[in-house]
Amino acid sequence: MAASDVPPELLEIRHSIDNIDAALIHLLAERFKQTRKVGALKARVGLPPADPTREAQQIARLRSLAVTADLDPEFAEKFLNFLVKEVIRHHEIIANGGKI
Repeated sequence: MAASDVPPELLEIRHSIDNIDAALIHLLAERFKQTRKVGALKARVGLPPADPTREAQQIARLRSLAVTADLDPEFAEKFLNFLVKEVIRHHEIIANGGKI
């Protein structure tokens, strides 16, 4: 399909998706800035990188939010688990004196 054959409505929808993707990237960057602060604090006070109780609470909360937002709660949980795994990896690096 040539670019000229793409319906204007499709271009508009894709533009909206591109804007949402950009917002998601910026939100994730901000989230990781905050979780790096958490990792530094945990390292400073001797707390472990992972917090299973907090993680379980967050999963339950996001699953509930997903249902309210008409998003598959299984997807929301998988997404959060992916984020948490990366956050814990960062916290472990920080705890070992590394930088993210």
